[in-house]
Amino acid sequence: MNRSADVIVIGAGVIGLAAAYELCRRGARVLVLDARGEGQGATRASAGMLAPYTEAQPLGPLWQLGTTSLDLYDGFVGQVREDSGVEVEHRRCGSLHVAVTDAQVEDLRATARRLNGAGVSAEWVDGPHVRELEPNIGEGVAAGLLVPSHGYVAAAALTRALMAAATARGMRVAIERALRVTAEPTGIRVETQKERLHAPALVLAAGSWVSRISVDGDPALPVRPVRGQLVQLDWTAPPLSRIVWGADCYLVPWTSGAVLVGATMEEAGFDERATAAGVRDLLEAACDTLPQAWQAAFVGVRVGLRPATPDGLPVIGASTRVPAVYYAAGHFRNGVLLAPVTGALVADLVLGQPTALDLSPFRPDRFAQENGPGPSSST
Repeated sequence: MNRSADVIVIGAGVIGLAAAYELCRRGARVLVLDARGEGQGATRASAGMLAPYTEAQPLGPLWQLGTTSLDLYDGFVGQVREDSGVEVEHRRCGSLHVAVTDAQVEDLRATARRLNGAGVSAEWVDGPHVRELEPNIGEGVAAGLLVPSHGYVAAAALTRALMAAATARGMRVAIERALRVTAEPTGIRVETQKERLHAPALVLAAGSWVSRISVDGDPALPVRPVRGQLVQLDWTAPPLSRIVWGADCYLVPWTSGAVLVGATMEEAGFDERATAAGVRDLLEAACDTLPQAWQAAFVGVRVGLRPATPDGLPVIGASTRVPAVYYAAGHFRNGVLLAPVTGALVADLVLGQPTALDLSPFRPDRFAQENGPGPSSST
């Protein structure tokens, strides 16, 4: 295989492939390295929800990043479909957050006020109206919050399509584990288990494994894995019309009749095993919200490791110590949502073009500052 490239991307998850695809679209020659192949990290535990308005504080840095990415999504998926020939299920069906207790009801009221104040269409609805919207919801639900602009994308299909689309535009892939990155006068050198590779620039998008790749001159990023388990059901009751989000789980309905139930958040290190406790908790939470879920067929469980940072913000930006190294990591639960905007921002940085957003809250060196981590945002 010809190993020459303008940019090496380490990581074939949705973030790495989004960056590689955008770079290829702009004419760069890209080589992607990943020891396990496409979508084997956080993507495996992703239901593909596109829900920035309830995932971050209004107008904070994560909000700005997420809402910008949501605005890009329709065009992004359309372009990826066209370039890949792969069908990707993507619907802006809306989300319905439901509340059972008085405290949860008041939280939804407060969220509705915050969203409306930020110019977002969001409607607080009482219990009877909730069951008019979604007849499957149990009688114990007292209120809901409807956000019509939310939606989902089939995460695994999107990752496959990104791989095919970028490959069609000249991207090459090597199933190799990157071990060490070193600066050179003309760019960077990447040492793998098999060989040494050279390129003018490198994008480090290795998800939970980013801290295990040595970048000479840069401290390791404080990114840790958080295990997520996701259950798939074969739904036989009348279908849900939109994403339903309860206190302890969310349910994403596909047009095929499948319903994804997710997802746990477990501090389990790099343990990627499914557990009986995780599956039990998700099934009980799903059935508390939708009693008919007890009649659904159990299809299976998927497990992925989500890359979390201490302040809940992703790391997007150039290294301040190692020229030609760019980071795209730490997206935690929001990798699929943030793929379009991250891909565009990384391509801007690598190609020396101005970025559409202020990236200072996401800078890689913020954790090394004496005054502690940079701006935070609730996730």
